[in-house]
Amino acid sequence: MEIFYLDGHPYVELCDLLKFQGWCESGAAAKAVIAEGLVQVDSQLETRKRCKITAGKVVAFNGESVRVEE
Repeated sequence: MEIFYLDGHPYVELCDLLKFQGWCESGAAAKAVIAEGLVQVDSQLETRKRCKITAGKVVAFNGESVRVEE
């Protein structure tokens, strides 16, 4: 499992996290896979594109996962 650091920010939006991780080529592509129901946050399906991902959450997509830390 990878780790994504917030670096002092309170959260990262889900669509941005997918883009930052390199799992999607663009924000539009990230929003599309979220809308299709292909992304999970803490093992729950998440369809809100701009869902605020805070420290301690785990995001999974396409066999990859990342834990968000402060």
